[in-house]
Amino acid sequence: MRRVPTMLLALFALQLQAAELQPFAANYISDSEQVPVSGTSARTLKPLGNGCYELSFEAAVLVIRFNEASTFCVDDGAFLPRTYRYERRSLGKAKQVEYEFDWAGKQIRGNDRGRPVRIPLLRGMQDKSTYQLALQQDIAAGKKSMSYQVIDGDAISVYDFRVLGEERVHTRAGWIEAIRVERVRDPAESSRKTLLWFARAWGHLLVRLHQLEEDGKDYQITLKDATVNGHAVKGMED
Repeated sequence: MRRVPTMLLALFALQLQAAELQPFAANYISDSEQVPVSGTSARTLKPLGNGCYELSFEAAVLVIRFNEASTFCVDDGAFLPRTYRYERRSLGKAKQVEYEFDWAGKQIRGNDRGRPVRIPLLRGMQDKSTYQLALQQDIAAGKKSMSYQVIDGDAISVYDFRVLGEERVHTRAGWIEAIRVERVRDPAESSRKTLLWFARAWGHLLVRLHQLEEDGKDYQITLKDATVNGHAVKGMED
């Protein structure tokens, strides 16, 4: 009997589970046309038990450090944020944001750079981390346009996205077949552009992000290495 290679079995299992939430640990290389030194970043999703998870992001570029972490639970396929923390430090200056999501009392409480935040909480609302997972899951489900209500400061903003198509992306892990997605913004309100690429065969993990700011500054992160459900991400060779 002909045997199927272990790697192919792993890939097949990951594809079957594409719509399921899969723990991952991913490292990225970040760079900018305006900064001659590359930075690093890491994004991790780990289970906490009882259908709850922690999603964290860390990044460093020169003297700037970012830390972001969310805890959330999954209920009938919906992400319910529990806590959110964000901190940015640079040369002694710091920006801190934190929220608590009280689902029983239906209220978001916290502070944004020292200013108190109180917002009514409705099912479907996300923080600035969990909406990214919701986006991954919706892409895995085959959706072509997506919209999320995201807490942003002391208000709720609507983030819209659309799928542009498929594209091969070159990463340190090799060439990866990815789905290209665009953040949709009203050009009358912002000229900022954001493009994201998600790996089809690896739980729709983010493998590249490119952002063009309104002032023309360019920023991107590209996958260095990762594991999804304990499997090392490997793309195709040149």
